Amino acid sequence: MKVPASWLIEHLDVDEEVTAQDLADAFVRIGIEVDDVRKLEPVTGPLVVGRVAEIEELTEFKKPVRFCRVDVGESDDAEADKPDENLDDDEGPFEDDGPTGIRTRGIICGATNFAEGDLVVVALPGTVLPGGFEIGSRKTYGRLSDGMICSARELGIGDDHSGILVLPPSTASPGEDANKLLGLDDTVLEVTPTPDRGYTLSVRGLARELSNALDVPFGDPASIEVPEAESDAWPVRLEDTEGCKRFVLRRVKNLDATAPTPWWMRRRLMLAGIRSISLAVDVTNYVMIELGHPLHAFATGSVKGDLVVRKAKPGEKLTTLDDVERTLDADDVIIADDSGVISLAGTMGGASTEITPDSTDVLLEAAHWDPSSISRTARRHKLFSEAAKRFERYTDPQLCAAAVELAARLLRQYGEGSILPGRTDEGGVEPNQPVTMPISLPDQVAGVRYERGVTVKRLSQIGCKVNVGTSEDGTALVTAVPPSWRGDLVQPADLVEEVLRLEGYDSIPSVLPDAPAGRGLTDTQRRRRSVARALAENGYVEVLPFPFISDSVWDSFGLPEDDVRRSTVKIRNPLEADKDRMASTLLPGLLEILQRNISRGFKDVSLFHIGQVVLPGPNPIPMPSLGVDRRPTDEELAVLEAAVPPQPLHVAVVLAGQRGRAGWWGEGEQANWADAVQAARLVAQAAGAELTTAAADQPPWHPGRCAQLRVGQWPVGYAGELHPKVVEALGLPPRTVAMELDLDAIPIPDSRPAPRISAYPPVLLDVALVAETGVPSADLAEALREGAGELLENITLFDSYQGEQLGEGKRSMAYKLRFRAADRTLTVDEATKARDAAVAVAGERFGASLRA
Repeated sequence: MKVPASWLIEHLDVDEEVTAQDLADAFVRIGIEVDDVRKLEPVTGPLVVGRVAEIEELTEFKKPVRFCRVDVGESDDAEADKPDENLDDDEGPFEDDGPTGIRTRGIICGATNFAEGDLVVVALPGTVLPGGFEIGSRKTYGRLSDGMICSARELGIGDDHSGILVLPPSTASPGEDANKLLGLDDTVLEVTPTPDRGYTLSVRGLARELSNALDVPFGDPASIEVPEAESDAWPVRLEDTEGCKRFVLRRVKNLDATAPTPWWMRRRLMLAGIRSISLAVDVTNYVMIELGHPLHAFATGSVKGDLVVRKAKPGEKLTTLDDVERTLDADDVIIADDSGVISLAGTMGGASTEITPDSTDVLLEAAHWDPSSISRTARRHKLFSEAAKRFERYTDPQLCAAAVELAARLLRQYGEGSILPGRTDEGGVEPNQPVTMPISLPDQVAGVRYERGVTVKRLSQIGCKVNVGTSEDGTALVTAVPPSWRGDLVQPADLVEEVLRLEGYDSIPSVLPDAPAGRGLTDTQRRRRSVARALAENGYVEVLPFPFISDSVWDSFGLPEDDVRRSTVKIRNPLEADKDRMASTLLPGLLEILQRNISRGFKDVSLFHIGQVVLPGPNPIPMPSLGVDRRPTDEELAVLEAAVPPQPLHVAVVLAGQRGRAGWWGEGEQANWADAVQAARLVAQAAGAELTTAAADQPPWHPGRCAQLRVGQWPVGYAGELHPKVVEALGLPPRTVAMELDLDAIPIPDSRPAPRISAYPPVLLDVALVAETGVPSADLAEALREGAGELLENITLFDSYQGEQLGEGKRSMAYKLRFRAADRTLTVDEATKARDAAVAVAGERFGASLRA
C-alpha cells in the first residue's frame, strides 16, 4: 500500500522534526515491512499554474496535435515576458490578448483530455522535471512550443500518463507557483502489512500503529458523529447471514454529476496509486484508503426494488464493472434486486448499476463480509480488487455506519448533494470475546523482564479494554477485550505478540543455545551428503523440483491401474490446483525440470535430486483432528504417528543428450542405460553398500533396457532408458535415461574400516566367455568373482560381441580381471589358476565357455 507521509502525519501529534524516514523506521520496529521510501523529486525552475485560453487542432498530422494558447499570469510589463530577440516577429512566444495586457504562451500538446478554460500545470522554459528532463523553447510541428503542459507522471506524483493533469476550477490562479500546490516536498511510503493485519491497509490503521510506536497522540478519522438509523434508506433483506453480518446504506440525492473532485483528494489518491474517475467514485476510494473500509456506490435509478444479500444460484451470471460476464458459483455471496444479481459482494460491482457521469442519485453501501467467502470468490474469479484485498483480511464491523456517513458528507460538501434522512442498518456483529492470560506471560515468552505496567499499557494502546485480576492460586491475570478492528486477537499468544511487537523485537536478546558436545551429523545425514557429493563430482546438477504432482502424470508414465505408485495423498489446499498430490516417486518432478531445460536450449542435461516421497499404502489410517486447547495425550500422539504414511528418502537422476561432450578430441558419447546404472553404483558406493543388477520390466522404463537395483537380495530401485511412449508423452529427447533408488532401503554399515592397500604388484588377465544372449553380464561377472576367490581385486566388462561365428543366440563377453595378493608378490601361475576356477564356476552356472 502506498501512502504519503503528510497524510499519516495529519492524524498524529508529532513535532515538525519527525521525517518520513523516522516513520519508516517506526514501522519496521513494530513489524510492518516498508518496501520503499520515495521522496517526490523536486522540480526546479518556473513551474506554474496555467489556464488554457485557446486550442487550435493541427489536423495535417497523423496523430492528434494541438497548439494551445495558455495564460500563465504574465503581463506586458514583466521583464521575463520579453520575447527572444533572435526570433522573428511572427514566431514570438507571446500573444497579446488585448486591452487586459495578459500574454499567453503557445505550447504544442498531444493530449486531448482538456478543453479551453481548464487549469493545467505548465513547465516554462528553464524548468527541470523529475528525471533531469529540461524544458526549453523549440520549434515543432511548424509552431514554436514555449514550455510544456505536464501530466501526473511527468511531475512524479502519479502513474497516469494517458493525459495531462487538469486541476479543478478555482484551485489556483494562472501564474501561481505549482510546486506548493502539488506538494512536491512530500514523501510516499510503500508498506506491506502482514496478512493478519487488515486494519493496516488504511491511513487510520497505519497512523494508529505509528502513534503506538512513537508514543504520540492519535486522532481517529472515524470519530465522527453518526446519527441513529431512524428509518430505512432502502429496503434490504439479509438471507445469507453467515456471508454478511451487517449491511448499511445511506442515500444522497441531487448530486452535481459534473462537480470535480477537490484537488487535495485527487492528489492523495494519485500518490496512493489510484486514478481519479469521478467525484462519487473518488469519494468511495478516498474513504477506503482513509478508514480501511471499502464502500460501493450504486446508481439509485438503476436499482429495481429491494436489495437482497444471498448466495448465488447455479447458472446465474453477472457482468462486472470491468465488462466481463462471469458465471457465478453457488458459494459466491451476491447482492441482488428484482432484476437479478447487481454486485459480486465485497469484490466488484455490476455494470448495470455503475455510477455514470449523469448519476445524481447515489446509494452508498458499506457491509461486513465474511473474510473466507470473499477470499474464495476473489480467487475463483481472479478478481483481486482493492476491496477484496481488505475484506479477506477482516474489516472493522463497527465502521460501516461511520464510513457511509463520511462519504455522504463529502458528497454533500463537494457535490452539493443532499443526504436523505435515515439509514438502512441491517444485521449486527457480536463483539470480540475477552482473552485472559497471566500478566507475566510476555516476559516468560521473550525471556525479558519488562517494566511494571507494560502489558496493560501496550494492550490499551492497541484499543483493548483491559482488566487486571488474580486467579484462585494468586497468579496475576490480565483480561483484554480486543477492539472491533482486531479480529485476529483470539488467544493469549496473540496478546503476547502485540506486547513484544510494540516493545520492540530488537529489545529481546539473541542468545545462542549451548551446543552439546559429542554430537555431529547423524549417520543418515552423513550418508546423504556423501551421495550428493559423489553425484555432483561426477557431473550431475542438483535441482529442487516442485514437490507435488498431478494424477495425470501416471497415464503419461504408462502405469497400470493397480500400480502402488498411483496411491497418493491428496492435498487440501494445493499451491497449484492441478498439482494436488504428494509425490510417490521423484521422477515426475525431475523430468519436468529436464523438459524445461531442454525447451530453453540445453541439449545435454544431467540432473539429480534427493528427497522424500510419500507412500500411503492401500489402506491408509484416517488422520485424526486434534484441538489446540491442550497438549495431545500419548494415545492421541500414537494414533497421529500411525496415520502418517511412510516417507522414505529417495535419490533419482535423469540424463539426456551426450554424457561425454564432443570437441576437438573427438565425437561425443550419447547417454544410455549404462550411465543410469553407473549413477546407481556411485550412490551405492557413497552409501557404503555393494549394488547388484538384474533385468527388469518396470514402467516408465523400456522393458528391454531396465535394470533392477539390489543390495543383497533386496530390490532398492530401478535404472535404465525410459520407454519411447513415455518420452513422447512428456516431450523429452529420445533415449532419455533415469534412475531412482530408495536410499533408506540401503542399510547403513555398522563400521567403515579403512581400505587395505597392497604394496605388491597386480596381475592383469583377460577372459572372453561365450554364453546365451539372455545371460546378464552382471550375473556372469558375479559368477567369475565367486570362482576367483579372494585374489580377485577387480572385474570389469570391456567388450560385448555377437556374430555368425559364435552361432545363433550366443554372445561373447570379455572381462578384465585384476588379481593381487595382500602379503606377497602374486605369480602368474597363481593368477591363472584363480582365473580358471572362475571360468569353471561360470561354466557350471550358465554353460559359459572360453571363446576360441
